[in-house]
Amino acid sequence: MDDLERFLNFAEQSPTAFHAVANLKEDLIGAGFRELREKDPWIVDEGGKYFVTRNDSAIIALKIPRSGFAPFRIAAAHGDSPAFKLKPLFEDETEGAYLRLNVEKYGGMIMSSWLDRPLSVAGRLVIREGEKIAVRLVNLDRDAVLIPNMPIHFNRQVNDGYAWNPQVDLLPLYGESGAKGKLMRELADAAGVEPEAVLAHDLFLCSRQPGSIWGADDAFFSCGRIDDLECAWGCMTAFLHAEPRDAVAVCAVFDNEETGSLSKQGADSGFLYDTLTRTGFALGASDGEIRAAMAGGFMVSADNAHAVHPNHPEKYDRQNRVFMNRGVVIKHNAAQKYTTDAVSDAVFTLVCEKAGVPVQHFANRSDLPGGSTLGSISNSHVSMDSVDIGLAQLAMHSAFETAGTKDLDYLIRAMEAFWN
Repeated sequence: MDDLERFLNFAEQSPTAFHAVANLKEDLIGAGFRELREKDPWIVDEGGKYFVTRNDSAIIALKIPRSGFAPFRIAAAHGDSPAFKLKPLFEDETEGAYLRLNVEKYGGMIMSSWLDRPLSVAGRLVIREGEKIAVRLVNLDRDAVLIPNMPIHFNRQVNDGYAWNPQVDLLPLYGESGAKGKLMRELADAAGVEPEAVLAHDLFLCSRQPGSIWGADDAFFSCGRIDDLECAWGCMTAFLHAEPRDAVAVCAVFDNEETGSLSKQGADSGFLYDTLTRTGFALGASDGEIRAAMAGGFMVSADNAHAVHPNHPEKYDRQNRVFMNRGVVIKHNAAQKYTTDAVSDAVFTLVCEKAGVPVQHFANRSDLPGGSTLGSISNSHVSMDSVDIGLAQLAMHSAFETAGTKDLDYLIRAMEAFWN
């Protein structure tokens, strides 16, 4: 199985950020990494390999060189994707005939891409275990719900720029009116508990459409959650392969980027700063030495980029446009939505050059606002030279996205060279 097939399997098995972190954690443990817990004292050794999680939805892994404490070399991505989240009380009977699920938007998705496709439910349950609570990840892993379109006969504007109302148009159908209580029963069964033991939940809808490699010469692949699982998995794969000698290698996967990173497990939290400082102190470094290691470090913020759309090339800057299968994208923005500056651009370009990886440069049209990512946010907490990169893709924030089959290998090679 090649890296792309492994990634497609990872994406299918990671319907939520909780599952993505659990799968990355399993890979790290399999590679000999030891878990550090934030509530415990840390013992960190030279030459050691460690990871720490927060909220079960963000993870930071570290490799300590045998030479001891050194500047930090960091890659950061995110594991969350736009989806519909179930509200605390989610059963909604209507017309005496149907049972719908009451959901709300998580992140800025292309809403229409979620209609008329089989969906499942996945996330975490917080359950009662005696006098304590415990967390169980669940994934129904079956065609459980669907958001049906209105027939065109009753919605003649559907092809003329229809405005979807998430509280009206986008509630998924689960069953007939007699199905009340059955979804929680299904979820509790998946967790191995009785429904009465479930105290709370973080549950999301997820696409059931399997990934596909397609096109002439298998040039493209499509699946759910390419943004940003492709960068998260690619960076972690390179991190596992790398053997850094002169830096503390760090690979971080944050949560909640799609909603602004404002959470304890997001890039706008103290998670990265706390992890770096506690690692330095555990290795005997002083506060001044830790600050020097940050100042002398380098961060790669890895989040996918917009490939030129074949039907709308006019939406992209004429000189600074990127395409699938043409290499790693370095992203630029004058307003610092991306962290790249001339120094970090040059440094990462040289890294890619040594790895034999082609580089593209992306900037938005000046009259079209673009998105932002976690680089600038995390850099405000841990300040160092930083570059924003990604891989070119189509249909970002659709339930089913598309990217190039060559680019994942480019990312892995570039990031392995970065850490080595």
